[in-house]
Amino acid sequence: MKILVVEFRDPAHPQAGGAEAVLVEVFSRIVAAGHSVDYLCCRPPGFPAEAAVRGIRILRRAPQAVFNYAAPWVYARELRRNGYDVIAEGIDKIPFFLPLVERRVPVACIVPHLFGEAIFREASWPVASYVWLMERPIPAVYRRSLFSVLSETTRDDVAGRGVDPGRIRVIHPGLDLAAHTAPAAKPPRVRPTVLYVGRLKRYKGIELVLEAVARLRGRFADIRFDVVGVGDHLAALRRRAADLGLADAVTFAGRVSTEEKVARMQAADVLVYTSPKEGWGLSVLEANACGTVVVASDSPGLREAVVDGTTGFLVPHGDVDALSERIGRILSDDALHARLRAGALEWASRFTWDRAAAETLALLQEAAGAKGGER
Repeated sequence: MKILVVEFRDPAHPQAGGAEAVLVEVFSRIVAAGHSVDYLCCRPPGFPAEAAVRGIRILRRAPQAVFNYAAPWVYARELRRNGYDVIAEGIDKIPFFLPLVERRVPVACIVPHLFGEAIFREASWPVASYVWLMERPIPAVYRRSLFSVLSETTRDDVAGRGVDPGRIRVIHPGLDLAAHTAPAAKPPRVRPTVLYVGRLKRYKGIELVLEAVARLRGRFADIRFDVVGVGDHLAALRRRAADLGLADAVTFAGRVSTEEKVARMQAADVLVYTSPKEGWGLSVLEANACGTVVVASDSPGLREAVVDGTTGFLVPHGDVDALSERIGRILSDDALHARLRAGALEWASRFTWDRAAAETLALLQEAAGAKGGER
């Protein structure tokens, strides 16, 4: 098959995150299976118009700020002649509405999550209103499309908006289990260490972890909080850490290599993720594969990535008392920590990229062979 992926960013984009990581892992394996994949995305300043990543042809066109408007135009003017069998549209910012410009080639949707009302916690009111309104026509515009979602929660969300549940497939992401490995035993603790790995965005709720760490200093005087990742919320997080008297306890590491990320995950006592909504929570599973237990908000996506009481703990989102109590239990109870670590390792071993790629390819083949669309 000839496949076109349309997504705002490619994996090399300075702001690339989990959605892009999932796409490159899945579609590089689809290429290895003998299929052709082009990947249309925005073009950051200084980046070449075309590149190749693990067999995927990257086509960068137009700035990110206008890419959702440019993508349909680029497709119609430049790419339609390529004769794609199916289009895989990533909907994790706002939709491109490609079925409105292409009625002969099936469009399948890959949805990590939709924002819904959660966008109002992240963006200004005008921007949030725009995103919220752009999501509203999804059921009508994509009524003939198949949907791939990362979690059961996202499936229920998408179906609740009016998409036919029979057109939605849950395809959990995989893990690079060769890169994310755990030592036979947890490394000796130098300092009690809490870890966050992910984008630094306001909606991620990282301030909740800062507040929990501040409360735990009374019990663990040398506790450390390592924050790995980049994003536009960094300055605000630095200020909040200083306000809480944590300047000497919090490290902002920025973007790190896979090797350093794995080393930090292996060394940390607990990874904490306090977002109110995620498509899945890839960092959670990566930490589990490295032998690190997790405390996370009991929120959509995360509640499926964390097995409460087996791989870590879920706490009510925004409940700093519960968050600090669960982190404190893990730091103070070696037997509990060992039990959760064993559960985390077993759970993570179930998730492979080969399985995710095979399921995604099956969905795209189903879409390409469907007779119900206008072909």
